[in-house]
Amino acid sequence: MHENSEITLSRDVEAIQIPAGTIITLPAGTTVVITQSLGGSYTVASPAGLSRISEANADALGLTADGKPAEIPFTDADLDPAKQEKAAWDKLKTCFDPEIPVNIVDLGLVYGCEVLPNETAGKGSKIHVQMTLTAPGCGMGPSIAADAESKLRMIPGVAEAEVALVWDPPWNQHMITETGKMKLGIL
Repeated sequence: MHENSEITLSRDVEAIQIPAGTIITLPAGTTVVITQSLGGSYTVASPAGLSRISEANADALGLTADGKPAEIPFTDADLDPAKQEKAAWDKLKTCFDPEIPVNIVDLGLVYGCEVLPNETAGKGSKIHVQMTLTAPGCGMGPSIAADAESKLRMIPGVAEAEVALVWDPPWNQHMITETGKMKLGIL
């Protein structure tokens, strides 16, 4: 909807350079073009190159963000591990590598998702995810992992989420799901 249209930033905004992962500030008045809007973040092209702006800073683009959800009360039924695991996979499908228009699950980057009792907080669950990147040197890895963790914490009954970057087995294109391959046009 807003993709490929020029937008002038209304205020200074923190962004993450792609692919280096360096945090930069894009100054107010900078003209950017949204090249991708997926999973609640915006990939923009500017004189500084490609950058990723989070949903929390959507107002700088003149867009309305959904904002962070309020604390959601949960019941014991929300603590069902099977229900939470399904919700976790659904949330992970809203996380994207800012350079590739396919979610991290369909890219085959998520190797495992486990729901555990949360022993630190005593109430709620902990979700532990193992994922990799398309290349070990990808500077966006910590940003993608942080995005996944924050989305997993939105699940009712989840008190803690951890996303560990792993490199074994090494990722390859055969790990992409059929849905991902169709989106990328490599079927």
